[in-house]
Amino acid sequence: MAERIDRLTRVNELIKREMAGLLEKVTPPAPNMLISVTEVSASVDLRNATVSVSIFGGDNAARAEVFRTLNAKRVDFQKHLARYLAFKHTPVLMFKPDRRLELGDRVLELLKDAPEDNA
Repeated sequence: MAERIDRLTRVNELIKREMAGLLEKVTPPAPNMLISVTEVSASVDLRNATVSVSIFGGDNAARAEVFRTLNAKRVDFQKHLARYLAFKHTPVLMFKPDRRLELGDRVLELLKDAPEDNA
C-alpha cells in the first residue's frame, strides 16, 4: 500500500509540473493576472485527476473566463500528458479553483490592520 501512495505522490507532482508549464502558455484574459497550479490530486487508478488552480488578480468575470479556457483546452492538456507521461491511461482532468492563498492574504491583511494590544 505504501508503494502505491508513493507512486501516486510522484504522479501528482509530475502532472503538477507539466500542467504548470502548460498554463504558462495560457494567456490570461486580463493584465496583471497570475495563474498557477497549486495541487494535483489523481485517483488511485489514475483515471481522473483534479487540478487545483490559483488565480491572483482580475475580477470574477476574468477568473470565470480562465476556467472556461482551461476546460476548453482540457483535451489538449490530456493529449500532452499522454505523450509526456506515457501511462496506460491518461487521467481525465478536472479544474477547480483554489482560494487558500487568496484567503491567507486576506487574513494577513486583516491582522496588519488590527490595532495592536500591548497588554
